Amino acid sequence: MAVLKNLQDFSKAMIGPVLYLPVIGLLIALFSVATNKLWVPEGSAVYLIGKYASSLLWAIMNNLGFFFCLGLASGLAKTRKSEASFVAAMAYFMYLAGNNAWLTLTQRLAEGATNADLYGSGQIFIFGFKVIDIGVFLGIILGALVAFIHNRFVNKEFRGAFSIYGNSKLVLIIMIPLVALFAIATVYIWPVVAQGISALTTFMKTFGSVGVFLYGFLNRFLIPTGLHHLVWSPFVFTSIGGQLLIDGQTVIGAKPIFLAEIANNSGGALSDSARFLTYGMVKIFGTAGMALAFYKTARPEYKAKLKVTLIPLIVTSFLVGITEPFEFLFIFTAPLLWLIYSLLDGFFQMLAWMLDVRVCATNGIIDFIVYNIPAGAGRTHWPVFVILGLIETLTMYVVGKFVITRFNMATPGRRAENEPAAEKENTESSVENELGKNVIRGLGGKENIVLVDNCFTRLRVDVHNADLIDTELLKRTGGTAVLIKGNHVQIIYGLSVNRVRNNVNTALGVHD
Repeated sequence: MAVLKNLQDFSKAMIGPVLYLPVIGLLIALFSVATNKLWVPEGSAVYLIGKYASSLLWAIMNNLGFFFCLGLASGLAKTRKSEASFVAAMAYFMYLAGNNAWLTLTQRLAEGATNADLYGSGQIFIFGFKVIDIGVFLGIILGALVAFIHNRFVNKEFRGAFSIYGNSKLVLIIMIPLVALFAIATVYIWPVVAQGISALTTFMKTFGSVGVFLYGFLNRFLIPTGLHHLVWSPFVFTSIGGQLLIDGQTVIGAKPIFLAEIANNSGGALSDSARFLTYGMVKIFGTAGMALAFYKTARPEYKAKLKVTLIPLIVTSFLVGITEPFEFLFIFTAPLLWLIYSLLDGFFQMLAWMLDVRVCATNGIIDFIVYNIPAGAGRTHWPVFVILGLIETLTMYVVGKFVITRFNMATPGRRAENEPAAEKENTESSVENELGKNVIRGLGGKENIVLVDNCFTRLRVDVHNADLIDTELLKRTGGTAVLIKGNHVQIIYGLSVNRVRNNVNTALGVHD
């Protein structure tokens, strides 16, 4: 249980910095249109503005390791999160200086004045330091290490003259020798790890369509555990998903590679790393088919209220790719259907790969249009993706309806106890000021709450006593589902989770 909880905490912290990247990615895709020489004359005002804006945004995308370091340190820190981030930033630069110094002292520096010259050498320039190329793993490892030390020593205080060396300063003091050793160790260890990563990438390619199927299936099936982020994120943002030299820059991860290729405007075929970017198909198309199956199999007296519940959930899934509020309607009441739903998701991603689709479809239709339409049907084969998606909608409906009726599954609208309450929306809108207080009451009161946090769709709370939790009250505050694992509680709120957390923090008198 402790291991699972730690993995879930790590997964939640990982998704923190990732939440900003869709904004960066969308803007890069939009400005790539402004720099496409097929449509915009080189040297024109529009072209120059596009180039200038893109350079600002690529500064983020090309330094993801640094931002993962800060994000993970803050996300995993239990208290004093800003201090953890500050120490993480110092640790990151200490590593760069230390690693470069050791490479220099041991005469291991590769020849080359640019990243293009260094491509294939295992080294790279980061903030002007020539270091071992670890990619975003550097930020992930350092961020997690800083958080580990921070949580254990940040509250340690000394007396007298030594008092200035306590708290976060002590964390920094402990980190200095650890970073120094880590900077040396990576010189000898990371080349071996890099070979392992390369072997894993080759292994996934060897598996071909079967590998894509497993990737898609696990990415969906593990959603109830919260561990699905650990499936897709390494492929999307690390060298496990691919590494290419584009315009003199080493680009790492499936999504950055896709963005760099469409911005490059070379007109050539897109990298096969795009096979890890089609998991948005079920968000745009699949959920609608399953929702229709729910509606068609619901009892007549529940259909009107069910429709009111389903439509906003499916619109949210279609537009922006947030599926959890919908999926938690049946994950636990119809687990066999959830398994079949996940298998179908993996199957259609596999079909997309087999039909040479090279789209970026990780969220909803808005992202899909911005990323793929400007890149052109010739490079992405996005019309094939759309056709497959429509077939997936039909398949989800037909298979879902058959399974629900054949096995008499307790999907929404078929059991009185599973019918979404009509007053849920009224509660959320008419007593907005009471929302935070109601959530706190549902969690067993202020005294029962240890820590409140959230990810993209879930309010995550640690409590002293899980027996005090009122699941029905939490659902009446707008939660689609409540997951209780030991003393850790997750309430699925969807896009409204930030508003809920703000109300809870206000009621608790907590200010982040």
